[in-house]
Amino acid sequence: MTRLVIPLLAALMIASGAQADCRQALALGLDVSGSVDTNEYRLQLDGLAAALSAPEVREVLLAEPDWPVRLAVFEWSGPRQFNRRLLVGWTEVTTLQDLDQIIALLHQTQRRPADPSTALGSAITYGTELLEIQSDCPKRTLDISGDGKSNTGPLPQSVPSPGWLVVNGLTIGDDSGNAKLSLQELSAYYTANVIRGPGAFVETAQSFDDYERAMARKLLRELQGLSLAGSTPEL
Repeated sequence: MTRLVIPLLAALMIASGAQADCRQALALGLDVSGSVDTNEYRLQLDGLAAALSAPEVREVLLAEPDWPVRLAVFEWSGPRQFNRRLLVGWTEVTTLQDLDQIIALLHQTQRRPADPSTALGSAITYGTELLEIQSDCPKRTLDISGDGKSNTGPLPQSVPSPGWLVVNGLTIGDDSGNAKLSLQELSAYYTANVIRGPGAFVETAQSFDDYERAMARKLLRELQGLSLAGSTPEL
């Protein structure tokens, strides 16, 4: 808690007045660095909104309203504090209206200028700080989406992780034929350096056009705690 800066503390407010313990706190970090163009930015935000609208995802999120999930969404690029922006502060999802409010915020968000570099370590640090204040949630999960390796700031593998933290990844490929890094290589990098904690995994999107499907599949997997070999629906 002592590592949180004042602007972050001011931004982190649980939308619901209920004080019941939560089932899971899930923070989603979206890559908006220089490799992400305006169209790809929109595909990420609208893709996340659509994934949260999927009937299967809604069913899981709203399955236990007395023991709810809390969601937060932020975007990240370079290593400095102003390179991260909280898009959706901590919101307790107990009703369809709570979920629809998050979805509306994502659709309404407009891109602002972002650092061209990719600071995965700084993104993990920020997401960890977000999750630190959700100590009444037995499961605290950070999702990092990205289309490239870290090239500035602290190395992601060098960032300290508390024992309660789970970091999952969603890697995004490039289907243009001009990719310098294959999706397989990027996913291997995330597996080695980004994800951590019990059951951590990497989901893959073939391209930004595939982001919605991959995000819905990832949300189902981490919210249900199921392996892909289990009963997670095909999306």
